[in-house]
This record gives sequence, structure tokens and C-alpha cells, in this order.
Amino acid sequence: MEADVKQKIQLALALAIAIAALRTGYVLYERYQENLPKEQPNATAPPLNPDYYVTPKKLYPYDLKSARELTKQPVWVKEGYRYFYYPYNPSTHHTAFTHEAGLLLPIQRIEIKDVIVDKAPGTAGQKQVMAVFENEGKSYAFQIGTFTDGDYKIYSDAMLFVQDPRELYKHWPADVWEAVGKHEVKLGMNEFQADFAIGMGRPDSQQDPSWKTVHYPNGGNPITITYHDGKAVEIKADKPS
Repeated sequence: MEADVKQKIQLALALAIAIAALRTGYVLYERYQENLPKEQPNATAPPLNPDYYVTPKKLYPYDLKSARELTKQPVWVKEGYRYFYYPYNPSTHHTAFTHEAGLLLPIQRIEIKDVIVDKAPGTAGQKQVMAVFENEGKSYAFQIGTFTDGDYKIYSDAMLFVQDPRELYKHWPADVWEAVGKHEVKLGMNEFQADFAIGMGRPDSQQDPSWKTVHYPNGGNPITITYHDGKAVEIKADKPS
């Protein structure tokens, strides 16, 4: 009997210790929660930029036939003043690679007439995939990929919109689209809107992510824009180099 009583006492003591440990843990947890910073009832996360929800259509071309899907609708240049175009002879199907005709403009609307493979000087073993278009009654071509050893690499999806950007970004205010149409930038624009207006830019390295400085060649009329929290706060014309 004494052994049974002793065992029962030990079990009861162990149970009491376990309950006490659980209660102590719960009390400490409650105190920890009380010391956490309280969420402000009216504090809300900043809204996401609506531009992030825009998903432009892509064609994913993988050969010449699929690349010719570009001829079925207008296209618009994503980054102006980045891509050269050249005179093109429709009779010989040859691109005058040694004579640059100019740079494609920001959001330039283009009607692609054909996609062909051509050979640029000094590119042994590789050919160029060229998109042919007309401007003011003359034919031109710009490169959208390469053809090497039977393998196509076509990057038109990175270069061109196949939907009207004004429809894709119709949430932008009218004054922003008016400035884009004039190839002008204005305070308050975000970086994407500035790219649409004046083309590609070269950012400086920055320590503070809330600040960003970008230099735009702007077709020979260079501009430097400083952004704070994603908005243009300073626009400065630079001297042409």
C-alpha cells in the first residue's frame, strides 16, 4: 500500500509541476504580446502601383514564321533611342548595315511589313533577324534577333508592345499622356512614364533606395532626372556631350 500511495503522490506532484509550467509559459506569452507595438487601426500599407498589374501581351516567337506574327498588328517601341534602324532594299532583300538611318523613337508606332534574315558585315557564322517597316515612303529594317547554326534567338517581346500602350496604361492621367506624346517629362512622373516620354536612361548607383538619379540621352538632348520615392522631383537639362 505504501508503495501505491507513494507512486500516486509522485504522479500528482508531476502533474502539478506540469500545470504550473504551462501556466507560467502562458503568463509570459501574454506579457510578451502586451509589450509588442500595437498596430495603428488607421495605418494602412501604401497602395501598389497600378502599373504592376499591367501584363502586356507577348508573342514568344521562336522562328521566322512565328516572328511574322508581328506583321498582323501595329507595334510600339518600348525603349526609345536604344535601337538603330537601317535603310532596306525590298528588291534585293538587303539591309544597309553600314548606314545607320536613325534610332527608333520612344513609343514609336510601327507597322512591320515583313521579318527576314540578313547578314551583317563582320558577323561570321551568324545572321540577323530583321523587322522591315516603312517610314515616309522609304523602307527600313531593325534587328530583333539572331540566327546561328539553325537556332533562332528572337527578343522582340522585350523590344516591342503589340498592344497600344495608351490602352495598357489608360489609368495614367491625361496630362501624363499629353507629355508623353510631346516627348516631354514633368515633375511627379514615375520612371516608367519618363521612359515612355524620352526613352532609355542610365541610372547612377545609389546608397538610399528611396532616391534615384537617371541620365537620359534623349536623342541628343540629354536630361537628368532625380526621383524620390518613385516620383520625379528634379529635372535638369544637361549639355550635349
